[in-house]
Amino acid sequence: MPGGFAGFWRGRYEEALEVVTAPEVGAVEEVRDGVRVCRVSFSSVGGVRLGGWLVLPVDGPAEHGFVVGHGYGGRDAPGPDLPLPLPRSAALLPCVRGMGERSRLPGVPSVADAHVLHGISSRDTYVIGACVADLWCAASALLELVPGLSRHPSGPRLGYLGESFGGGLGALALPWDDRFAAARLTVPTFGNHPLRLTLPCAGSGESVRRHHRDHPHATEVLSYFDAATAATFVRVPTLVAAALFDPAVPPPGQFAVHNALPDDLRTLRVLSAGHFDHPGAEEEAAGLARADREFFTRL
Repeated sequence: MPGGFAGFWRGRYEEALEVVTAPEVGAVEEVRDGVRVCRVSFSSVGGVRLGGWLVLPVDGPAEHGFVVGHGYGGRDAPGPDLPLPLPRSAALLPCVRGMGERSRLPGVPSVADAHVLHGISSRDTYVIGACVADLWCAASALLELVPGLSRHPSGPRLGYLGESFGGGLGALALPWDDRFAAARLTVPTFGNHPLRLTLPCAGSGESVRRHHRDHPHATEVLSYFDAATAATFVRVPTLVAAALFDPAVPPPGQFAVHNALPDDLRTLRVLSAGHFDHPGAEEEAAGLARADREFFTRL
């Protein structure tokens, strides 16, 4: 673990909390699964304006809240992120900077292989840190739009859902933000960078691996963005769905995130494959959705 790991991230979190997110909600785009889905925009660190979707129950007030991270490619629609694990839930589905049509920014690559290298020369400029802050700002925007979620006696109790890129970002975001009470990370990336740099893959990690060959000092920066290192600081129940086979995110990195979590807070769901269409994929997805419901219902 690099020196000052926790201090670096706590500083980034405090900076994100100071952002006036000024969320704006657009028209309802669709109604399904018992929710209304609206266009939303909000501000994040660096004065950028990002977009995404706000999800609200069709009937009655929201009793639960979620921030939902996306894979490395962004999102152009809520898609399979709905339905949410619990009924009567609100959620904000942000597009982090550079990813997805609603969060394109000048100078920030929109293609994963280039995005994952943006600003990698320094821990302070690496885009992954800003993307984590985008999730924190999304949580702030959600709590401003749905203030009832802050009325729990112990404060806000949000859930986090993230897959692949969103899973890795979630592991980096969770330890420092006590507004999150639980999380599910599916095939999370960014786990155990020293090992990942030795494993060829078809995902954004291959771009990092090639970059590292010519710029070995990149390990110093990457050490601050290791999802497995961050997982050692997580203090909320976390369900990790890790795959035995995954051409895009090497499985050892996924399991490293789970294994780094405190024993009494981690739950493992083993998938046969990730980022790969295979027989039984629909059944496996349905099983994970049931596991989500059971996991978050217990909290």
